[in-house]
Amino acid sequence: MNGETRSTTTPAAPVAPTTPAATVTGTSDADFAADVLAAGPPVLVQFTAVWCGPCRQLKPVLAALAAEEAGRLRVVEIDVDHNPATTARYGVLATPTLMVFQAGEPVKSLVGARPKRRLRQELADVLD
Repeated sequence: MNGETRSTTTPAAPVAPTTPAATVTGTSDADFAADVLAAGPPVLVQFTAVWCGPCRQLKPVLAALAAEEAGRLRVVEIDVDHNPATTARYGVLATPTLMVFQAGEPVKSLVGARPKRRLRQELADVLD
């Protein structure tokens, strides 16, 4: 030991590239056809509003669902106050309303916030 110091650290293992987790994306009246109706996998649309408390409660549930079901289900939200044409076209009268679209058609509609476990049960037929 003549005053030399040796490093005992080992080189870091290479990190595998990761793809970003799926997230909830926004859409509008102008983009709804491309974002939802022309999409490949089923799309879960939340009709929401900034002032809607239950909509805010549902945000983390939908974010988790989007990440867990990436590739099998897209999750999209649309603000009812800023997008009245789409809101009226699908007869949305309350927020949050969740609609599932497959092949450009609505196949399921749910109203109100719910825990992730219950939402998964209600979407089981779409996800299988």
